[in-house]
Amino acid sequence: MLRVCIVGAGAIGGLLGTRLALCEGVAVAALARGATLTALRDHGWRLNESGKQLRAPVARAVDDPAELGPQDLVIIALKAQALPALAPALRPLLGADTVVLPAMNGVPWWFSQSTEALANRPLESVDPGGGIAAAIALRHVVGCVVHVSAATTEPGVAAHRMGRGLIIGEPEGGQSDRVARLGELLTRAAFEVTCSSRIRYEAWYKLWGNMTMNPLSALTGGTTDRMLDDELIRTFCAAAMREAAVIGAHIGCDVRQSAEDRFAVTRKLGAFKTSMLQDVEAGRALELDALVGAVREIGARVAVATPAIDTLFGLTRLFGRVRGLYPPERS
Repeated sequence: MLRVCIVGAGAIGGLLGTRLALCEGVAVAALARGATLTALRDHGWRLNESGKQLRAPVARAVDDPAELGPQDLVIIALKAQALPALAPALRPLLGADTVVLPAMNGVPWWFSQSTEALANRPLESVDPGGGIAAAIALRHVVGCVVHVSAATTEPGVAAHRMGRGLIIGEPEGGQSDRVARLGELLTRAAFEVTCSSRIRYEAWYKLWGNMTMNPLSALTGGTTDRMLDDELIRTFCAAAMREAAVIGAHIGCDVRQSAEDRFAVTRKLGAFKTSMLQDVEAGRALELDALVGAVREIGARVAVATPAIDTLFGLTRLFGRVRGLYPPERS
């Protein structure tokens, strides 16, 4: 029996947890808290998809990782800002061969590791003090880029909206047997999986495409179609994307697509609410550092000026602080 633990059983975690628990020979536990923990214990995994609700048993639902012990696969589906405080507590889940798959937005904590251009130093914006890297050794990590939209309709219930794409790969590049095996498992769970030899590029490419739409939607309340219909918004987004593309070229993540080409892809989503807009509407903390702050930090390390990205970050940071959705300035 393959032992899997989902850390963070919200929208993406609930989708992955339910789909994997429906696979034969897979026992899926959950690390959760509060109402979500109670719901999982009472009802198991639940996923609303294509007009019906899928259900699957949860192996165990706990709030203490020590109750589970080492797992074969740990999927981290938290908001990036929640991981620094939790990471040290995840050590009991990690055996010698445990794979850790971070199904998270933005620049992942492992992105600067083994990267000469970034001096192999943790990014303070996503891993302050290097605590996550110290708790979860890079050898455990398989990178993941999520191209899926999901939401939570109530604690313990995920709703799949669109997309099934998962891109996975070794942080240091190349192919491996464990990535191939993980790809087969996720394919069995009804995801469309790509095993990439350039997972850092895939993470940067997704970020390049959504680092503007997310915060701007939070600021304006607009869906992506309305923002792209505004010429001034498009011009500003393109300026920030050009800066991110220059940074990418310095770190081996060259983006050759134009901003206008990317806008055409985004338009196909229609009146789409970004994850950050959904967070604002729900009163949840903004995932700003992983999506924008980390890009600024990387830009500074490789000496690339980022005036548009700086403006975007500053405006959204103040927006979040005024509404209690981003940490206050340290005195």
